[in-house]
Amino acid sequence: MAAEMIGNRCIVLRSRPGVENEPTESNFALKTIEISSVSEGQVLARTLFLSVDPYMRCQMNEHTGTGYLAPWSLGQPPKGGGLGTVVKSKCEGLREGDILYSFQWPWKEFVVFSGDDSHLSKESSPFLCSNPSLLLGIVGMTGLTSYFGIREKAHIKSGTNQSVVISGAAGACGMAAGQIAKLDGCGMVIGICGSDDKCHWLTDELGFDYAINYKTTKNIKEEIQLKCPAGIDVYFDNVGGEVSNEVIRCMNPNSHVVLCGQIAMYNKDVPYPPPIPEDIQNQLRNNNITRDRFLVLNYVEKFQDAKKQLEAWVREGKLKYRETIEKGLENTGRALVSLMRGGNIGKQVVKVAQDD
Repeated sequence: MAAEMIGNRCIVLRSRPGVENEPTESNFALKTIEISSVSEGQVLARTLFLSVDPYMRCQMNEHTGTGYLAPWSLGQPPKGGGLGTVVKSKCEGLREGDILYSFQWPWKEFVVFSGDDSHLSKESSPFLCSNPSLLLGIVGMTGLTSYFGIREKAHIKSGTNQSVVISGAAGACGMAAGQIAKLDGCGMVIGICGSDDKCHWLTDELGFDYAINYKTTKNIKEEIQLKCPAGIDVYFDNVGGEVSNEVIRCMNPNSHVVLCGQIAMYNKDVPYPPPIPEDIQNQLRNNNITRDRFLVLNYVEKFQDAKKQLEAWVREGKLKYRETIEKGLENTGRALVSLMRGGNIGKQVVKVAQDD
């Protein structure tokens, strides 16, 4: 059926927004191309879901500012997290109906992959095959990022009543990081986000102790000190900018900043990690506060065990989540623009294949 189609819709990068401008939907275009034929050793997959993530803003630039992210090419489909189902296979070990996922999935309705593609994985868990979008979020790369950020970089010690602040707390990484910190024994978890609805979700459903709306709070430092007068031991930083400066001003000696993302800075022409004010540099240095750049790809050999733990927590109801779902491949650019403006709660995904 799908293999007999002559057209394959895809999204291409039409233009770059410029390093200091917000992305717009007009930076992307919908295009129809031919479906490639399937040769021996290849499979044809129908895309089910695409992941939309803040780091993709960097890939819209001619230079991403990092060594591990390649810029998207003009006129070509972007690549990122995605998953789909096999509709035709000429590859041993893969058959029709299998669920595949990759972090190099092009923004296309149908994709031909080589069976030996090192980025391509087949899912075997019945639970995840029935809930495949989780492979892009809470049990996927964002969940893994939170897991290793907390377990490898935050220096959590169960029973010591440590306090943790999560910025971008209602996003895909933030929601997981706060809950994992609680599961690992932290005494106080404070989330920072951009709306009262998000604040209520963090405290009422996810178990955060407090939540701060940075858009309406006049003094974030004072609010943190009021909620946690003993100071902050771990800061899981998803945003950067002045919000992060205010958190760091509340941190204890020998505490830790986990540098996960800097979404507030992605529309600015600055290196990554972005420079910080002199007083914040002095605060870090004088109080022996670590601020480590964190890359989840450094822990690939531990992915499978971590993924099993994340799935188990989800199935047990210990790790909760939300997804913001944009429907239609043609709206993938819109989903990215909305994400960069804080329009999502939880993980932002695009549902490409519509229900039959």
